[in-house]
Amino acid sequence: MQTTLRGVGVSHGVAIGEVRHMGTAVLEPPAKQIPTEEAEREQGRARQAVEAVAADLIARGNLAGGDAQGVLEAQAMMAQDPELMSDVERRIAVGSTAERAVYDAFASYRALLANAGEYLAGRVADLDDVRNRIVARLLGVPMPGVPDSDEPYVLIARDLAPADTALLDPTLVLGFVTEEGGPTSHSAILARQLGVPAVVALPGAGELAEGTMVAVDGSSGEVFVEPSETKRAELEKSAAARRAALDASSGPGATSDGHKVPLLANVGGPADVPAAVDAGAEGVGLFRTEFLFLDDSKQAPSEEKQVEVYRQVLEAFPEGRVVVRVLDAGADKPLDFLTPADEPNPALGVRGLRSLLDHPDVLRTQLTALSKAAEGLPVYLEVMAPMVADRTDAKAFADACRDAGLNAKFGAMVEIPSAALRARSILQEVEFLSLGTNDLAQYTFAADRQVGAVSRLQDPWQPALLDLVAMAAEAAGAEGKSCGVCGEAASDPLLACVLTGLGVTSLSMGAASIPYVRATLAKFSLAQCERAAAAARAADTAEGAKSAAQAVLSGE
Repeated sequence: MQTTLRGVGVSHGVAIGEVRHMGTAVLEPPAKQIPTEEAEREQGRARQAVEAVAADLIARGNLAGGDAQGVLEAQAMMAQDPELMSDVERRIAVGSTAERAVYDAFASYRALLANAGEYLAGRVADLDDVRNRIVARLLGVPMPGVPDSDEPYVLIARDLAPADTALLDPTLVLGFVTEEGGPTSHSAILARQLGVPAVVALPGAGELAEGTMVAVDGSSGEVFVEPSETKRAELEKSAAARRAALDASSGPGATSDGHKVPLLANVGGPADVPAAVDAGAEGVGLFRTEFLFLDDSKQAPSEEKQVEVYRQVLEAFPEGRVVVRVLDAGADKPLDFLTPADEPNPALGVRGLRSLLDHPDVLRTQLTALSKAAEGLPVYLEVMAPMVADRTDAKAFADACRDAGLNAKFGAMVEIPSAALRARSILQEVEFLSLGTNDLAQYTFAADRQVGAVSRLQDPWQPALLDLVAMAAEAAGAEGKSCGVCGEAASDPLLACVLTGLGVTSLSMGAASIPYVRATLAKFSLAQCERAAAAARAADTAEGAKSAAQAVLSGE
């Protein structure tokens, strides 16, 4: 009998197939004592396992490229954390085996993260995955992870570690469903990059029996268990119609009455460029330069290395617009040479532009590298600062750009409510705004983007978030300047219409989402988008906002 479960849809498309479960976690190693003379050998085993796991994570990142590479390199840094390793060696010195010492040391660190506020608590899943991989290697057992299968399937998991999501084979993994996570979690972002339908934050998903037939709608968030033939035919027909619409859609982004809405791509480096070009991206709306810096947490990359990487991306979009975000370090992207190690809540501390203003040499080198990379290229370079709070921040960044001789537009990211509330003031110092809706939602609702329990507050359809977007867009319009969206909200085709109606001037997203957004925007006029935006803002809940917008655009 067909039943329907509802989670949060985070990656478009429909997947129909049998359930396969993620491999089980590593069992807790036995607590046994070793003789003192074996301690040195056990410490060596632990170090070798840690280095092997870190190398494997980096290799997986190199294969995956894009967003996945930065995420996996951050996990490798977690594995090699010197304080953790010191704790492991101390436990071995007093009699623990290598595997038990790793297990206990990670458990202690895990407790610290879990109690350090929601932002860091959301990194527990990544820490658990690193621990499991090290312990599995020490025990000589298979790594937990994606199941082996010769037939395509729908993957079910409590959560997916970045190392697993990054290398999913879309020819075998039709889609996935997780019990935890949120619309802007690492798994959701990587699913969109892969183009795999996905639903997250679905309690009870793990109770679905192996081999159960399910249909996953990554747009609506619905999972149909043992779907009827009628439901399967309905979903397949809908998916076919969507593919046909995508195939028929091409050219620049625009509404049905010709209002231009440039559709740009979010990239993490040169590896992401081919997919963006293939999707018809009109440029880059968010170049996440921090992934270059994560290659070595001990020191910043040289100016020469930065010039090389930046130029590869700039060359791919002749006559196009490329918006570069300067280094956004801190919080879940710590760098030893830049971010404090003892902050009680890094998400609310010295992060983003704050870190760069404390280390002006790092900022100046990056700005100089960008200037040199753009020399002689027919590209429209724009550079923006992350985590701008007020006009003082904006002025400090603009001054730094001018001092470095950068020939580009200077902009500010709106990720903090204060920046949206005082957007017109900020625009006295910079030439454009870009809304990072992931962090803007996180800071507006005090809801960590990695914590499934608060995922409803991370929903970009929340009317309060739409109000802040509207404030920023209206301020930019009044100043005759642009205001784009580069957060995950832009990847939702229906929400893209609402954002357009709010006055947003460009949309940037993962390459896989561009065709969906282009095809949907082309169906509606600017006036329809404006009416849908007004209806969404008049609602009291995210669900109500989405329903109201749908009703307007469907002519109900």
